[in-house]
Amino acid sequence: MPTRDPTRPGTPCWADLWTSDVEGSRRFYGALFGWEPLDPDPAFGGYFNFARQGVWTAGCMGDMGDVRATDTWKPYLATDDVAATVRAAEAAGAQVAVPGTPVGDLGVQGVLVDPTGATFGVWQAGTWPGFAAVEEDGAPSWFELHTRDQAGALAFYRTVFGLAVDTVSDTDEFRYSTLRRPDGEVALAGICDDSGVLPDDEPPYWAIYWEVDDVDAGVARVGALGGSVLRGAESTPYGRIAMVADPTGARFMLRTAGG
Repeated sequence: MPTRDPTRPGTPCWADLWTSDVEGSRRFYGALFGWEPLDPDPAFGGYFNFARQGVWTAGCMGDMGDVRATDTWKPYLATDDVAATVRAAEAAGAQVAVPGTPVGDLGVQGVLVDPTGATFGVWQAGTWPGFAAVEEDGAPSWFELHTRDQAGALAFYRTVFGLAVDTVSDTDEFRYSTLRRPDGEVALAGICDDSGVLPDDEPPYWAIYWEVDDVDAGVARVGALGGSVLRGAESTPYGRIAMVADPTGARFMLRTAGG
């Protein structure tokens, strides 16, 4: 099973869904990925986790009082110090949606909106480091920011998290770079220039890829479960991928590495 240290700063270490249909999401993702939806914790406002092979693999939360869910997935990037990261992010132009907030003894979380308008979380591990297994059926596979301001996004994540940037393509047709730890060779996430693709009324977003053994079968399951196919399965140099959405419209990716 591929593993990595999820506590290294800048490493995507967790993902959760903010959904307007909690019960529907429990059924949909349980059937799609074989995840077990665990009981919500009243101490954390009803937040609950999905388990894969007995280990937490994603979180989920419904409406928060009068604040309605946006039906979106959100990744979290690891940090050694949430407070310091929030200060650095704010100085670099981010908005603070949720300041550093302890989550029991599990760790400390924050939620930020980067200068390009994309929402993401930060996580300082306590007893819970985040997920470590990747590229297994039902586990996270890749993380990718789609933004109108790629240069600004690269500068932000490089500055705030101390990450190195590798350019994959830099043409008018396709601008894409990856982020990695300066002392490592493994790419952690990608940043795509979607300036000519995103509709004017759509904010930049982080796409979360979930690994499946068979993308085409996964796409079929999404449809059968009431979800929608936004971009059908296609083969790429990075595997076979598809863009889908759950019944509420929450968008995510399916991937089969090498498919």
